[in-house]
Amino acid sequence: MTFRELHAGQFVMPNAWDAGSAVLLAAAGFPAIATTSAGIAFSLAKGDHTLPDGAPAVSREQMFERVREITAASGVPVNGDLEDGYGVEPARVAETIALAREAGLAGGNIEDYDGRELYDAGLAVERIVAAREAAGPDFVLTARTDGQLLRTPTSLADSIDRANRFRAAGADCLYVPGVNDLDAIRTLVAEIDGPLNVVLGLGTSALTVADLQSVGVTRISLGGSIARAALGFIRRSAEELATHGTITFAAGQIPQTALNELFARSSKGER
Repeated sequence: MTFRELHAGQFVMPNAWDAGSAVLLAAAGFPAIATTSAGIAFSLAKGDHTLPDGAPAVSREQMFERVREITAASGVPVNGDLEDGYGVEPARVAETIALAREAGLAGGNIEDYDGRELYDAGLAVERIVAAREAAGPDFVLTARTDGQLLRTPTSLADSIDRANRFRAAGADCLYVPGVNDLDAIRTLVAEIDGPLNVVLGLGTSALTVADLQSVGVTRISLGGSIARAALGFIRRSAEELATHGTITFAAGQIPQTALNELFARSSKGER
C-alpha cells in the first residue's frame, strides 16, 4: 500500500532517528515510519533548536544526510520531519520539498513556526502552496500548525482555521501538536477538513492508540518519544554502572546474533 493510500484508513507511524532504529521499527510491522528532527539532533549531541534564537541546530544538509540513511534502510514509506522548510521564503520551502523527494521520502511535514513565533497566516499559506507545487502528485504533504504546542494565546479555533486554510492550499494531512485532551482532539477531527495526524508521547498525556483511533484520528506519530526514551535508558544504565557497578540493564538487550541477522537481511533488501 502506498503512503497516500494509508491515509484513507488509520495507521501508526513511529519515528526513527538513524538507520538502525528505522530497521527495528519497520521490522515490528508498522506500514510506515517517520523521521524525528529532535531525535536526529540529539543523536548528533545537538539541541532540537538552538537558544536563544530558536533556529534549528542541525543544518538542512546534516538532516538530509541522516534522512537518506533512514530511507535507504527502512523498506517502508518514510515521512520526513522537515521543520519549517529550512527557510522563510516559499521558494526555500519548495527547494526543501524537492530535496525530500530526491532523498526518497514519501511525504513530509512543514511547520508554520520559525523557532521564535508563528509565521503570519498569509505567508504560511503561501509556503504550503509552494510546497504543494514542488511535491508532485505522490508526495504526501503534511501542514503542521504549532500554536497549541507553543501555548500562545492562539485559540483552538484559530489553529483549526489555519489547518483548514492549509488544506485548501494543498496539504494532504494536517497536524496540530500540543493537543492532548481527547475531547479537543475529537473537535479537531470533526472540524478539520482532512486527515489528522496526532503525536503521542508529548508531556504527561496518557492517551493510547486505541483512544485516538476511536475518535477518528487518521495517523499517529511519536515524535522524539522513542529517541528520548532510548537516551533515558542510556543515562539510567550509565548511572547504575557508575553508582553500583552493576549491569542489570543488560538483561533487556537484543542478542548480538538477532541484531546481526536483522541488519544483514535489511542490507540485502530482505524484510
